[in-house]
Amino acid sequence: MTPEPLTPLDLAFWNIESAGHPLHMGGLAVFDADTPDAARRAAGLLADRAARVPGLNTRIRPVLLPVGAAARHVAPGYDPSDHVHLTAPVRDFFAAAGALMQQPLDRERPPWAAHVLPGADGTSFAVLFTFHHAHADGMRAASYVLSLLDPAAHEAPAAAEAPRTERNGSALRLPDPRELPGLVRGAVGDAGRALAIGSAMARAALDVRSSPALVSRATGARRADGATVDLRDVNRVREATGGTVNDVLLAVVAGGLRRWLDKRGDGSDGVRPRALVPVSLRDPDNPGASGNRLSGYLVRLPVDEADPLARLRAVRKVMDRNKQAGPASGPGAAALLAEVIPPFGHLFGGGLIARSGRLFYDLLVSSVPLRGSHGLTLANSRLREACPLAPLAPGQSLAVGITTYEDRICYGLLADAVAVPDLDLLARSITEEAAELVAACGG
Repeated sequence: MTPEPLTPLDLAFWNIESAGHPLHMGGLAVFDADTPDAARRAAGLLADRAARVPGLNTRIRPVLLPVGAAARHVAPGYDPSDHVHLTAPVRDFFAAAGALMQQPLDRERPPWAAHVLPGADGTSFAVLFTFHHAHADGMRAASYVLSLLDPAAHEAPAAAEAPRTERNGSALRLPDPRELPGLVRGAVGDAGRALAIGSAMARAALDVRSSPALVSRATGARRADGATVDLRDVNRVREATGGTVNDVLLAVVAGGLRRWLDKRGDGSDGVRPRALVPVSLRDPDNPGASGNRLSGYLVRLPVDEADPLARLRAVRKVMDRNKQAGPASGPGAAALLAEVIPPFGHLFGGGLIARSGRLFYDLLVSSVPLRGSHGLTLANSRLREACPLAPLAPGQSLAVGITTYEDRICYGLLADAVAVPDLDLLARSITEEAAELVAACGG
């Protein structure tokens, strides 16, 4: 395989990580064990299948030119068993996942891992899949995971090699002089877009109304938890109020935060935190293409609004406005600014970029689809629940991941363990908020 240059956004994710603050995403998959040794068999199958999934064998290494750039190379001596770990039996899958999420991935190897967690009761096991954000975005990571499960249970395509786009290919060669006029026009266009996005970010930073509960000192300690909501209930709310399922899911986050802040005594009056909602620019017909393809919307969550239906209307209004503007503009499109930073800027400014995230958003709320997935199994054990764990940016105490599997929606919560010692309280608050919203709609 020819070395594949990292896209600017991949390079940004690779360089803003530090040893004390890992920047990888996770997915906790919980299975009903069909036999007492199901976890051990699952670990063996994962290692065997990982050897045949394109992309999992690549690591990220710096290149000579341009200065600061990096590329994916096939790792010499790649052994998938180095990435699949069978742990001792655990009693709490989320507690174990939180401890594992604070461990950095080995940057000298392909940056992914699968931790198989046998349940202490012998009737279930879980797998925590972790991928560095420079290696995969949410859809790409989901494609990898589906490729590692029992093949008869789904029809998801195997992760594919990335197409060689002109933008990627140009990172390791000098431009042809005949291309210069086009490159200049592109640079001017990029600069104009960057100025517009930067201006929108500055306006969004005015009148910030967040909460100290959403700020951390970036300790690196992690805590994980989850809350599940019935998809049928969410659809009933959507049908009664209009809008989209995502509008309902975001309103539940806003209401859950309100309940949590009030219960812990912090108060929710005047609190409207800025949630960054990533938007995939990936072709849904090619989920296996490598490289992050992300923009985003910035949403002021109406945590200070007491009425659940009013919260939903407020979320729907701002989301409609974001969609009308499109994902390539507005303050949520900050990820696109990575394209106008030269590689050496990512290399030497990674720490500054990492610390700046807190300035323009307060928490991440990311939705990861498992398209058309149902009846998934591993080692003939049925997948009961899938919970995404979104990466936690420096200075922020909470990240929320959302995914739908069969008739259940799971909110995966990853928090700074020092700043949020009561993450279980937030998980319960999200469940309570969903129930109240259903009741408000006559459900």
